[in-house]
Amino acid sequence: MDRKYRQRGYSDRDAQEKKRDRADRPDRPDRPTGEPRPKQDAMGPRTPRMVGTVMRGRCASCGSVLMAGFDPNGECPRCKTPLHCCKQCANFDTGRQFECTQPILVRIAKKDAQNDCPFYEFRMTVEKDTSPVQYAAAVPAAINPGRPNDARKAFEDLFKK
Repeated sequence: MDRKYRQRGYSDRDAQEKKRDRADRPDRPDRPTGEPRPKQDAMGPRTPRMVGTVMRGRCASCGSVLMAGFDPNGECPRCKTPLHCCKQCANFDTGRQFECTQPILVRIAKKDAQNDCPFYEFRMTVEKDTSPVQYAAAVPAAINPGRPNDARKAFEDLFKK
């Protein structure tokens, strides 16, 4: 152990002498002193394949994904909740006055009821695209999907003698 504490000022002279000693000796015997290290291989480590993102609209009540081109003034196709309401708005914030980030004059009591707020913007979220890579589009439509008994029959056929 060369020194007890690592604070500056305590045994600084010893550290400076060690630096001088290191500068005098070569780092590796095959490379002379002062020559820079060789750069890392151009291939190097591979970058990970990142999952893509997609902009989606979801119903605030049931969480179902709304299809592209939906009507923000309509209703959710699954639970029939109106989409033009405070819960669906991008400005909805429960921590703000009147639960809205915009300067509204009167509080809207029912946050899941249809309203005609002039500051309404439908909330779109950025989500990771975890859908399969278009495997369904590659399957021809003429093929009939199997019945539930087909899977059991195929399993039993594996163990027939």
